Amino acid sequence: MEQYRHEHPKLRAWSWAKQGLDGSLAGALAAEVLGKTGWARSIGGANPYLGLFARAGLRREQVDADLKELRIHELPVVRGCTYVLGAEDFAWGLQLGRPAAEATVKILDKLGVERSELDALIAATLQVLQAQSALDPRQLKEQLGDAVRNLGEAGKRKGASTTLPTALGLLQSDGRIRRVPPSGRLDEQRYAYTAWGLDFSGLSDEQARRNMLGKFLAWTGGATLKQSQWFTSFTVAQTKAALLELGAVEQDGFWQLPQDRDAFEDFRAPDDEQIQLLAGTDGLTLLKRNAPELLADEDSDRSVLGEKPLGLSADLSDHPIFDRGQIIGMWQFDPGREELVAWTFRKPTAAVKKGIAEVEAYIREDLGDFRSFSLDSPKSRQKRIDALRAASSR
Repeated sequence: MEQYRHEHPKLRAWSWAKQGLDGSLAGALAAEVLGKTGWARSIGGANPYLGLFARAGLRREQVDADLKELRIHELPVVRGCTYVLGAEDFAWGLQLGRPAAEATVKILDKLGVERSELDALIAATLQVLQAQSALDPRQLKEQLGDAVRNLGEAGKRKGASTTLPTALGLLQSDGRIRRVPPSGRLDEQRYAYTAWGLDFSGLSDEQARRNMLGKFLAWTGGATLKQSQWFTSFTVAQTKAALLELGAVEQDGFWQLPQDRDAFEDFRAPDDEQIQLLAGTDGLTLLKRNAPELLADEDSDRSVLGEKPLGLSADLSDHPIFDRGQIIGMWQFDPGREELVAWTFRKPTAAVKKGIAEVEAYIREDLGDFRSFSLDSPKSRQKRIDALRAASSR
């Protein structure tokens, strides 16, 4: 991708536009945004909410309504990781997550759990959930009794304390049950399970992989083979086969869909500021896991709390502030003061101040706090909040 290095500002702005962060999706529905710009990573954090607010101006109430009506849902898809996606992607998205669910069966096999025992537990679990409303894992375990086996210290060491999580994972992977947050919110730490009956996609695994890679390249506007593999977990052979079927175009290791190659050549980065505050797990940085490439050269050596420079960190410890695809600062929310703490690398412009104020008001009014993941808490992030506040005052 050597030829593009000198065009980083253009490439950043191109990815920004492909992600719908340029205002082009204002007013769109949640499922449409997720289909056009990428599934939202959900690990019990608030990323899906802020991502939809940034792209389409959607408030939490509307997103929660879409979740309740199954227009969108959180499902284990690529790499077995949970993402929020639109209904049209449910079946084949789950299909991509089955290998990860099946991988846990091998762990149980090494712990002496035969497949017949696991199948019996799956059948019993489904029967319980079909007869009742949503149950959390503790309630399920109580009702299933001896059908759930405790795997002792050996199991704990392998991340499998009991046989129940594997059974639940397999049932989720083929759409027979689904996981739901009791509160109806995506930034939730607790989950329950309910029976489902999702139809199969009707696609072969090869077709599902082609779908995924086509979506990925459309969401990002282009990626390297390594970036594609990181997101999809496909093998090199599977990735190359899908790229061939898609007719993807490669130049210096950078792959694009044919229509995006032509559009990119004609693309011009906007002259005016376009400010967005996003989560550290937003698709703009996480789809290709390329946060260092989204920094200006002069900002690559910046760091927080004496950590390694931002330019060397594939994942962000704080949330980024962007202007047309370039990271221009970092932020956290302090719920104690109901205040967004922002550190911008340069003196903030009027547009930056406006963007900060809008997101601060949104978090305060709609979310109450901004967790990065399920176990995140105000106490656990206080040191980072203090460091950003100190950096912003210098």
